[in-house]
Amino acid sequence: MKKIYHLSTCDTNKRILKEIAPIEEIEMQDIKSNEVTVEQLEEMYELSKSYEALFSKRAKKYKELGLKEMNLSEADFKKYILMDYTFLKRPVAMINNKIFIGNSKKNVEALKQELHG
Repeated sequence: MKKIYHLSTCDTNKRILKEIAPIEEIEMQDIKSNEVTVEQLEEMYELSKSYEALFSKRAKKYKELGLKEMNLSEADFKKYILMDYTFLKRPVAMINNKIFIGNSKKNVEALKQELHG
């Protein structure tokens, strides 16, 4: 499976997608217009083994909802990701049964290596 969950309105996501191009054979899902399903999130969890790893603590709502002060469980992270697309750390790429989460330089380099050898 080759799939990337991204946010088309995010400049960082646009830059990363341009950086890892060409990506014609990869299924793309814009999480704003096509929200992540329970099944898709569970598929990501199977590879990452952590909902917290998939959760963005940079989301504006993280502070707005006071989640920073709470001790969140894995079930909480899952619930919030499903509740609002902004809580998914992005992009999330699932390539050859490996998962690449977020926009760190190290992660983007590993993704490029996986895609282009």
